[in-house]
Amino acid sequence: MNWIVTVAGLLLIGLIAWFFWGLKKGGSLAETNASGYQEAKILVKNGYNPSRIVVKSGKPVRFEFTRVETGACDGMVVFPDFEKSATLPEGEKVIVDLPPMKTGSYDFSCQMGMFRGKIIVKD
Repeated sequence: MNWIVTVAGLLLIGLIAWFFWGLKKGGSLAETNASGYQEAKILVKNGYNPSRIVVKSGKPVRFEFTRVETGACDGMVVFPDFEKSATLPEGEKVIVDLPPMKTGSYDFSCQMGMFRGKIIVKD
């Protein structure tokens, strides 16, 4: 009986790790506005939605975050590659502008690293 509980526990740990840190594919394409910014709206609720945003290289990026829940982890978003962060008050829209980027991928997350997102930059 003990081995069943052990196996079930290991499977649950694997499922939780996959949910938070597993490889995610696809992404939401940012739209370019009249001023030249690539824009994407991100809802903060149980993570970032969308959590993967595809942008074109060489154009500035503007994210609009809206946090609709109160939790210790989701009160801030951090962009380590740009040394930038923003506080996300509940129910308010917060604009984060990023400079034009080179082809590649750039991570963003909450301050504890539990909620994660990725910016995919393509030519």
